[in-house]
Amino acid sequence: MTGQNEIDSHLMRKLISRARVASGDAGKAGIAAALIRDGQILAEGVNHVHLAPDPTQHAEIVAIGRAAAALGRADLSHCVLMSTLQPCEMCLAAARFAGIRRIVFAARQENVAAKYFAFPHLTLDDFQRAGPDFEAVGGICEAEVLDLYFDGQE
Repeated sequence: MTGQNEIDSHLMRKLISRARVASGDAGKAGIAAALIRDGQILAEGVNHVHLAPDPTQHAEIVAIGRAAAALGRADLSHCVLMSTLQPCEMCLAAARFAGIRRIVFAARQENVAAKYFAFPHLTLDDFQRAGPDFEAVGGICEAEVLDLYFDGQE
């Protein structure tokens, strides 16, 4: 039987590949996210902030919107949010509003450029205390993605 960590790592490596492709696209940051349902990617997103231009178009928000559209509902409580970068405060709040109970990410806040977090004093613990049944797992395949976020230059 395959463990959850192996499944998470496998899916994260797919997202890291997507982030690397996006990092080479004009107007896109190398950040990728996906909504996972039953171990499969339901919807993906990459950061479109500079391309749109729209400051809300983080990879996680794009993926959440696409997943909701694919399912025809806003309740994503049976999905897992995965991202190559620890979700910012806006994305964590959106995930909570969508009912997402598990978030898995690669690069952790303490290991990336500060520009990715507008309110660094808000922590994952704050979002976990906001309600029951919320898990955040960070550092999955982190070493494979840190070079994308070290200096904050997309």
